[in-house]
Amino acid sequence: TGAIRGMFVVGENPMMSEPNQDHTRHALETLDFLVCQDIFINETGEMADVILPATSFAEKDGTFTNTDRRVQRCRKAVEPVGNSRPDWEIISDLARRVEKRLGVSLSAGFDYNHPSEIWEEMRLLTPEFLGIDYARIEREGGVHWPCPSFDHPGTPFLFADEFPRGRGKFWKVDYGTESEQPDAEYPFNLSTGRVLYHWHGSTMSGNSRLEDAFPEAICEMHPHDAAELGLITGDWVAVRSRRGEIKLRVLMTERSPHGTIFIPFHFAEAAANKLTLDRIDQRAKIPDYKNTAVAIQKTTPPDNWDVGYQDDLLQRGVIKDPVQIH
Repeated sequence: TGAIRGMFVVGENPMMSEPNQDHTRHALETLDFLVCQDIFINETGEMADVILPATSFAEKDGTFTNTDRRVQRCRKAVEPVGNSRPDWEIISDLARRVEKRLGVSLSAGFDYNHPSEIWEEMRLLTPEFLGIDYARIEREGGVHWPCPSFDHPGTPFLFADEFPRGRGKFWKVDYGTESEQPDAEYPFNLSTGRVLYHWHGSTMSGNSRLEDAFPEAICEMHPHDAAELGLITGDWVAVRSRRGEIKLRVLMTERSPHGTIFIPFHFAEAAANKLTLDRIDQRAKIPDYKNTAVAIQKTTPPDNWDVGYQDDLLQRGVIKDPVQIH
């Protein structure tokens, strides 16, 4: 809409991870200025006006907090490559320059010399972190927040005995969906997601040996659906929605329910999010990546397909329980 004129993207690849890729591309193209900060140039970075090279986890110190709330130490194993810098250094440097440009008399304090100083500031301002300092993390190997004091053991299990309000809170939810439903023109439901060997837009995993384990997008389809369309594992199909079309190969598997196909969203050459609907679920407040009405048709390989490429989908170690036709 033009309401947002600039964007600073750090460690993300919205061109691959956001739904309705054509809409995402249009939104990014209308920006006056786009900055991407990452360890590799990805599909979003290719559109950027400025690239700020960041360091990987192995090239920087700091802390890492798992989903289970365990705060752990990260230690630099190798020196950064080229002009790459840790995220905190880049952001702090940029903040100081902005302050100078704006003539700010009282700095916000972006004068850190080490990640430990940033953590100490967070610790003193956040009651849940108050009992976790670098010395304790080093001594114990990791501490679960909330940990409100140094004599607190940490909280490995949240709400183990009771909830903050005493009892757990339940509420009624009516079953239903605002998503696209299959119809005569688009008879299949598309569900998208990840595979074991890749992560999101594959900025990291697509630049490693993991790419050899799972190098291309596939369309997982129930054998009965494949038979009705005259397809077998390895056939090329065009998958089309109301927003776009991609080409990829079929893998017959009973993992996919009848009437539903699965496509991973990691691959730019067959971007699943070119098909998905940019509608937000009103309860979860996230895009509905699991419900897109699509049509499927047998087709020929893309013009840029490498015929010398490993062509046997059944040889991949990451593929489980494929249906083989003898």
